[in-house]
Amino acid sequence: MLLAFAILPAAFSLTASAQQDAAKEPEVSAKAAILIDADSGAVLFAKNETEKLPMASTTKIMTALLTLEAAAVHDPVVTITDEMIRVEGSSMGIMPGNKIALSGLAEGMLMVSGNDAANAAAIAVAGSTQEFVKRMNSRAREMGLKNTSFVTPSGLDADGHYSTAKDMAVLGAQALKNEEFATIVSRKEINVQFVNPVQTIRYGNHNRLLSLYPDCIGIKTGFTKKAGRCLVSAAERDGVRLVAVTLRDPNDWDDHIKLFEYGFSERIPFEPDTGKVRLSVPVAGGVKDSVAVTAGRADEVSIRAGDEEKIKCVTELPRFVYAPVRAGELVGSLRYTLNGKTIAEAPLTAAEDVQSPPPRKSLFQRIRDRIGSLFR
Repeated sequence: MLLAFAILPAAFSLTASAQQDAAKEPEVSAKAAILIDADSGAVLFAKNETEKLPMASTTKIMTALLTLEAAAVHDPVVTITDEMIRVEGSSMGIMPGNKIALSGLAEGMLMVSGNDAANAAAIAVAGSTQEFVKRMNSRAREMGLKNTSFVTPSGLDADGHYSTAKDMAVLGAQALKNEEFATIVSRKEINVQFVNPVQTIRYGNHNRLLSLYPDCIGIKTGFTKKAGRCLVSAAERDGVRLVAVTLRDPNDWDDHIKLFEYGFSERIPFEPDTGKVRLSVPVAGGVKDSVAVTAGRADEVSIRAGDEEKIKCVTELPRFVYAPVRAGELVGSLRYTLNGKTIAEAPLTAAEDVQSPPPRKSLFQRIRDRIGSLFR
């Protein structure tokens, strides 16, 4: 079906104040850093963002994401074995013979960066850490993380285990789309239930930014001697969500706060006002010549301050539709574009029913009806 295109002025509403003066780009002490808009992926700040570096326990963002996806299908109780906890470094304190839900292991690796939890989850999900790492790398390729290679599920240093600030920002933004993941990393502390022994242990979140910065919503810390201090974090304000990454950064808390403040001064929310759209499309073979069309809601996105006047609304409707048409039937879409890129989309649906006319009677039926009327 051919489409008819029209450019309409972009009706919009802004939930933030008018454009502010652009803030000075921050200086950070990290070896590599990046700040992105989580919705659009737009890069707001970057420093050596494609340099391959060890990323320590921020690795567990991927480990926890795959663990929670597996737990969403079936959240089995995992019996902890010697092999599962044969790993050095930070720990959630699980012991052989302990029984805990798979999702509880994800909570342990995200809250206190438990290497034991990461190893246990990897073995429980995939049978071995090696097989689980294959799944991590497969998902990395699906996400477009071209400069990332996982060797361990915990993030402990290993030859060939690396990523970039840019890739980790993409991973962080993708992980936050998982509701369970987002809920866990936003908590300052969490109670984890054990099946054996029957107990509840409260774990505090290593991410101090949750206390230092009111707009912080997660995500994950990391440290090894080789990697230095690593941090992937996210913050949200007035509908704008940002993800920041620093690798090998001795001053990560302050640097992330500076990055977020800079980012929020650069971005504003944009929500298309589709309620004012009034359109129609011709109907072929119906009792009416056209059908009214209404627009559904488009998701709110964030844009650079000052770009709101550059947004265009493209209407996509067929040249006509065939009757019958049902109210609510999808007939087209509205696309909101900025510099040629689609940033938001809303469905266009029929606002009413348009029936087909009753079928025309044949000549024989009309003659029969005429004769029948003579005897009434």
